[in-house]
Amino acid sequence: MLQFRFSAVLKDLFHPGLTRPLGSAATRASPAVVVVGPRHAGVAPAALRAGGSPRGPLRLPPAARTLCTKTEGAAVPVVDSDAAGPGKEPRKEPATETRRKAGILPSLEDLLFYTIAEGQEKIPAHKFVSALKATGLRTGDPRLKECMEMLKVTLKSTSDGVMLDRHLFKKCVQSNIVLLTQAFRKKFVIPDFMSFASHVDKLYESAKNLSGGQVADYIPQLAKFSPELWAVALCTVDGQRHTVGDTKVPFCLQSCVKPLKYAIAVHDHSTEYVHRFIGKEPSGLRFNKLFLNEDDKPHNPMVNAGAIVCTSLIKQGASNAEKFDYVMNFLNKMAGNEYVGFSNATFQSERESGDRNFAIGYYLKEKKCFPEGTDMTSILDFYFQLCSIEVTCESASVMAATLANGGFCPITGERVLSPEAVRDTLSLMHSCGMYDFSGQFAFHVGLPAKSGVSGGILLVVPNVMGVMCWSPPLDKLGNSVRGIQFCTDLVGLYNFHNYDNLRHFAKKMDPRREGGDQRVKSVINLLFAAYTGDVSALRRILVLSLAGEKSNLNGTAKETFCKQNDVFVTKTQSLIDALSR
Repeated sequence: MLQFRFSAVLKDLFHPGLTRPLGSAATRASPAVVVVGPRHAGVAPAALRAGGSPRGPLRLPPAARTLCTKTEGAAVPVVDSDAAGPGKEPRKEPATETRRKAGILPSLEDLLFYTIAEGQEKIPAHKFVSALKATGLRTGDPRLKECMEMLKVTLKSTSDGVMLDRHLFKKCVQSNIVLLTQAFRKKFVIPDFMSFASHVDKLYESAKNLSGGQVADYIPQLAKFSPELWAVALCTVDGQRHTVGDTKVPFCLQSCVKPLKYAIAVHDHSTEYVHRFIGKEPSGLRFNKLFLNEDDKPHNPMVNAGAIVCTSLIKQGASNAEKFDYVMNFLNKMAGNEYVGFSNATFQSERESGDRNFAIGYYLKEKKCFPEGTDMTSILDFYFQLCSIEVTCESASVMAATLANGGFCPITGERVLSPEAVRDTLSLMHSCGMYDFSGQFAFHVGLPAKSGVSGGILLVVPNVMGVMCWSPPLDKLGNSVRGIQFCTDLVGLYNFHNYDNLRHFAKKMDPRREGGDQRVKSVINLLFAAYTGDVSALRRILVLSLAGEKSNLNGTAKETFCKQNDVFVTKTQSLIDALSR
């Protein structure tokens, strides 16, 4: 019985017809050509609107005699040999010109205008900017430079300096239409970015209430920072940005620079060359211990001994000035040319109080850990300089996002690091990046990260986003108290842990999925199961769907949901039992 009831519905549901007819009245009434597309072959949308057969061809006027195919939202012209005339070369027309003449599809710019205008003939510029920010993009994004400059020029030419009609809007956005279309069609890695950002704000406020920890004072310059400072910034692999707190306050990278200079060393040489001098294993010891592995190498590049040796591999043979400029150039590219500076006061403070690092340096020199010809004291100066490089939370989040994006900076599109360098850097950050807390962090958070004694935590969610948390108070292991709490809460809310199952872990949210995606898939699967009479699939889908809905609720909402669904489950179970008989 169910098979009979669903068959007609499913045939209509999956019929390859257009649900939204396009074209003008003129195109409906004239003789000529069929519009063919891979998803809508032989369908006549205008005929449907006119009340004709859905299987009849769409007639277009002779002037529009072009056979079109639909590819990713654009009409691609096919040669019309008849229109060219005998003895002449077949005539070709640009896709946009063909589309305009045929009246088949509006341009992407027009569709974007209609989306924002919501039926109005003009839109205020601030409405476009607000809608843009809601997608996660910023007006200062380098990829939108042409669009924003044209918007300023265009507004100056309008009578009121505020409103844009369709033609002016089109003029502004056409240079960046691909990126803007992706943003407004929710094709970025986090489709519902505003909802995600609001959850991040709540996690930030929760961690802000923590009051434990001590600001590092063994480097005098670091002790001057207020323990009240707290900031979180994130950047996705598509360049979506969100910041909350003191994100524009500069601070020194300190140990957060270690994975970055390791990535540069691997990028310049190779993994094999770098690891002739440095190991890959967690040390299980304090980050500044005078201790080497059984091969007389530093354990890994994330502890001081390994980082000092790694520093000696960068631009060998060059002066410290050349080396410093070289690394700064790399970091600027990773940050999308956002703020990267240098604190000379911190550098001097580091050098004056760096007895432990000098001891490590001499120990490394004794054990012949450096490449031949290395000047150890010069390398230590360079090491202190790199630790004293300044960033803000905002610029550091772009650096983290470059690592998340396989070495491409999300906001410039420039390749900065090789895939090999990024992969190996993230592997070591995951196993060794959080000092003596690395094992626990890998267990509870399950993401690559690196902390520094200035209070920063550089967190990478591979293929999704980069995050920088910064708060100076540190726990006894040298990690930011608020930063650790934020990272733990983030992974507790979202399925970002490396070993979270993306299909069956219903207790966490997945911001990579659009709101109704999972529910729509469940309904379609349920329909197919009913259509085919697959009773076991029906039962399995029902149980999984209800479990997923229930896990997303709390308190009274959860109780209400359970009561309302008791009746539903009972009736559905009766239906399934009847089918199985």
